[in-house]
Amino acid sequence: MTPRVAVLVPVHDQAAYLPRAMESLLAQEETAWEAVVVDDGSREPVVVPADPRVRLVRTDDNRGLGAALNRALDETTAPVVAYLPADDVWYPAHLATLLGRLADDAVVLARAELDQPAGTPYAQLVQVAHRRTGDRWTERPELETDDLDRLMWSRVAAGGTTTGTGRVTCAWTQHPGQRSRAIRESHDGGPNVFRTRYRVAGPLRFASTDGTDLDEGARYARFRSRTYEARPDGLSVLVVGELAFNPERVLALAERGHSLTGLWTDQALGDATVGPLPFGTVADLDRDRWRDGVAALAPDVVWAQLNWRAVPFAHAVRQAFPDLPFVWHFKEAPQRSVVRGEWPLLADLVCGADAVLLATEEERDWFALALSGRVDPARLGVLDGDLPKRDWLDAPRSPRLSATDGQPHAAVVGRPSGLDLDWVLALADRGVHTHLHGQVRAPGPKGSWTGWLDEALARAPGFVHVHPAVGPEDWVRELSRYDAGWLHRFDAVNGGDLRRATWDDLNSPARLPVLLAAGLPLLQQANPGSAVSVERVLREDGTGLFYRSADDVAAVLGEEVAGRGGHAAAMAARERHVFDAHADRLVDLFRSIAR
Repeated sequence: MTPRVAVLVPVHDQAAYLPRAMESLLAQEETAWEAVVVDDGSREPVVVPADPRVRLVRTDDNRGLGAALNRALDETTAPVVAYLPADDVWYPAHLATLLGRLADDAVVLARAELDQPAGTPYAQLVQVAHRRTGDRWTERPELETDDLDRLMWSRVAAGGTTTGTGRVTCAWTQHPGQRSRAIRESHDGGPNVFRTRYRVAGPLRFASTDGTDLDEGARYARFRSRTYEARPDGLSVLVVGELAFNPERVLALAERGHSLTGLWTDQALGDATVGPLPFGTVADLDRDRWRDGVAALAPDVVWAQLNWRAVPFAHAVRQAFPDLPFVWHFKEAPQRSVVRGEWPLLADLVCGADAVLLATEEERDWFALALSGRVDPARLGVLDGDLPKRDWLDAPRSPRLSATDGQPHAAVVGRPSGLDLDWVLALADRGVHTHLHGQVRAPGPKGSWTGWLDEALARAPGFVHVHPAVGPEDWVRELSRYDAGWLHRFDAVNGGDLRRATWDDLNSPARLPVLLAAGLPLLQQANPGSAVSVERVLREDGTGLFYRSADDVAAVLGEEVAGRGGHAAAMAARERHVFDAHADRLVDLFRSIAR
């Protein structure tokens, strides 16, 4: 029987779902089909039914959805193509119903209805059948995205009419292992979750329908083109955990002749950077055999970091190799470790490491109190873990918007922490522009802006502005257009007692050095009588614009536009807020504990 439909079945590490999918294929009312299961680098056995219509092909490593589907296209010949991901399911009438729609010569693509809502504006693979065309799926070197329109559907649809069947004949199975969830920030996905799950070796071009648009090849080209020579007296440094923001900072150590090896947690969030690092230079240990790898490497020092997600893995490495010199570098947030039940692990790291680095003086003192009698305060140092590489400062500035309209403009990079509808409208009433850069649809506080942004745009269209995210290559050029940058807005109520401090009180926001790089003073709510780390730093540097009300914001921004005192202070301070300024001190610490 000549097959009427080619069924493409991509699978990666989802072999447990595959029998259900294949049973639903074998149960189809339409029997004139051929199927190719593409095992795209799974680390578990993939078994297919003993049916002559089904073939299995394998790749040694994961090459991505686009490459897997193109391989399946090459392995089939039927004039209609349908898709059955290993974790999804068809109902018996699925193929027959789709073929009925494609009987119309004008129709090039047909879409079934889902038993479960997809929650995305594009058709899922399991829904679609289309005519075989010369179109190919976009592959990983060009783009990885959850938007199937960009990967294929829009090209196919351009050749004719698309239609729906109007019948529910398939189910899109929603579960934590879905590819789309590894991409979308609304499910705690992102480039580093994706990189970890699929073991991506090189830089990603990555786009999420939740807001991320990233080209790591272009961003890190300047670093990939450089050669780093290890000095005879250089240290072998094993970086353990995750690097969060500004991961290229570690190259300051490579520039000083030290060799770097990475051993990464598999529990990173989307913006918690893990390797393989997109700028190269840092070799990776195999995380499946990391104990053998660490033993063979025998590094001079383990530099474990950075946030609460890294705590369990860093603790496991410390336990496995208690004799290796070990620096625990922690940024945030001890309160989160308590909530997760991981405080005992974090406490062990702080008390047991040969040296500890914490983000701020206040965080250091908080730990000294919390672990009083267990930790020697002299072993607790201070170094913000999210400082950027200095290279990004060497970029041209842009004319200020206020030079044209005479009105103050302030930028938000990342989530608008503490900003809400009433506050933004109050600023607009006072002639203050709010520029929001890089909003993503993430869970929890990161996504709170979704509840008020549309109304803010409608009610203050000339004063609320939305822009794409700004990468480090554009910090200076893009952000220098503004008069100031927003830090987190919050009320501190600790009354000077660190025992009552929240993470906001202890934190040094990652956006602080970003805004300083562009020469922007920082808008920070004043909290008199409370211990607030970032407020202390801004007062010491002279880079803060302090306020308690929207009237205060308008007043301090007016003074800044007139005199530029905050800008001058920011330009003077920004060199102290890059990692390179502290790299030699870090190396001295490493040498002091190396054995």
